[in-house]
Amino acid sequence: MLRIAVLVSGGGTNLQALLDAEKNGDLRSGTIALVVSSKEKAYALARARNAGVQTAALAKRRDESAPSYGQRLISLLRSNGIDMVVLAGFLLILDACVIRAYEGRILNIHPSLIPSFCGMGYYGLKVHEAALRYGVKVTGASVHLVNEVPDGGRILAQKAVEVLEGDTPETLQRRVMEEAEWVLLPREVEKLAKKLTGEPEDKNG
Repeated sequence: MLRIAVLVSGGGTNLQALLDAEKNGDLRSGTIALVVSSKEKAYALARARNAGVQTAALAKRRDESAPSYGQRLISLLRSNGIDMVVLAGFLLILDACVIRAYEGRILNIHPSLIPSFCGMGYYGLKVHEAALRYGVKVTGASVHLVNEVPDGGRILAQKAVEVLEGDTPETLQRRVMEEAEWVLLPREVEKLAKKLTGEPEDKNG
């Protein structure tokens, strides 16, 4: 079974979706072995501890270079025997050294239909603010492999969510999480984990 690390920076709602999926058997080809937060007080760490998952806070030091932080992250992941990485609201851009170390093994969830409202500067509520400002009628979420271009890796799955009259960034964010993110992420993590273990893909899954 693959050992999965989930990287977070905030409340950890997508992490919770993964923890729930593992508990109910929807995530079975991998186990969440480590949760790493870029912020020491992120509530996601409490979610992980409540589920009995090992945690680590790895904040970026003042004036630390991206490669330096990346090497510290790689050391942490390797010392915990991590096979696969999931970005679930991780607000730092991974250095190329991390992407090379886990090439084809890093997933990210983004709260829009890529290529809309993605890339540098688009995270959290900013994504939904941009969608409403632009006036789109449909938004959603995307799961993609991570490469050296922010939100630029190969898309694995997308799910559309309707924008409703009177939506605020907060109400839209919540609906995108409930209808798309929490559905897509556990499913795609299981699919990639299963693929990496060499098991045949379930065409009906």
